[in-house]
Amino acid sequence: MSAFIDTSVLVAAIVSGEAYHKECDALMDRESLGMYSHGLAEAFSTLTGGRKGFRMSPLFAAELIETDYMPFLSITTLTPSELLRLMREAESRGVRGGGIFDYMHLVAARKAKATRFYTLNESHFRAFYRAGDPQILHP
Repeated sequence: MSAFIDTSVLVAAIVSGEAYHKECDALMDRESLGMYSHGLAEAFSTLTGGRKGFRMSPLFAAELIETDYMPFLSITTLTPSELLRLMREAESRGVRGGGIFDYMHLVAARKAKATRFYTLNESHFRAFYRAGDPQILHP
């Protein structure tokens, strides 16, 4: 696996009304993809929360993620020591506040040795990108 996605790509692949649904859905079909484990909870939150103009039932969202997407994703986790290390790196990377959650995705992608990182929020990730990180791409 050489490509990673963040939550924005998974949600857009699932929700047909999302602006980049076709591109994200096609990406899910053509690439072997990795994802940070926390992204699954973020996707569930987005799908069930109603802030984007739709709201799935929690059971439906969980089953959809589990049956239609999990089989095609390689999930990467971060250990407590890895989380503490990335928190110590935060200042040198320009990461503060809620940006830590995006940075966790990027660190997980590095851990998985991904060379490409797909997101609909490129500017969030470019803010703390450094040489050696996966290339930040829009699907």
